[in-house]
Amino acid sequence: MRLLSTRILSQDFRDRLLMHQFSLVEQSFIKISFVANPRIDGVFDSLIFTSQNGVNAVLSTPKILKMIEGKTAYCVGKKTAALLIKNGQKVAKIAQNSLELAHFLAKNYQNESFSYFCGKLRTPDLEEILPAHGMSIQPIEVYATHLQDHSLKGHFDGILFFSPSGVRAYAQSNGFENSHSFCLGNSTAKEVALHTSHYTIANEPSESQLLLSLKNHITLHEE
Repeated sequence: MRLLSTRILSQDFRDRLLMHQFSLVEQSFIKISFVANPRIDGVFDSLIFTSQNGVNAVLSTPKILKMIEGKTAYCVGKKTAALLIKNGQKVAKIAQNSLELAHFLAKNYQNESFSYFCGKLRTPDLEEILPAHGMSIQPIEVYATHLQDHSLKGHFDGILFFSPSGVRAYAQSNGFENSHSFCLGNSTAKEVALHTSHYTIANEPSESQLLLSLKNHITLHEE
């Protein structure tokens, strides 16, 4: 099975795919840049991070890093949480996606206000749901996502997608015909669904579950 990954993979995940005899092409369709001198005078005691990009951007900004010392973080994804914890931050909740996190916070922390360290391109779940429950959220844009336009030749049996932005970038110059899309999460799948009905979603947004999704698809296809 010939696969296209729309981002450069970790060495561990790459090795696992090759071990299962997948043929692999990797091409990064998005580029991340940190915002220089984000406009910020202060932050709330509760913080939201929905990606490792947001964490890395904050870690590279001493002014913000000092502001968040001792504050509690709520985040999306185990890797995002691990990066926060590694750098001394307290993590109170790990959700699978921003929609799940928004509903959790709205149900359990209605008296809290949140500073949300995010990118310029992001899903609106948190900024729609929390205010609808009378809660304050302060979006702080700390990184930007740039779509990279690459036209690829050849057929791919499967395409690995990791974010809605990656799907948009791929779709600029490439098609989805006769390929099966494997999506890391629901937000990514919603974007893929605009182009094709042939896709599956990992049970959890992790490399292990994405690999399981691949293996299950092959098993069903062989039957």
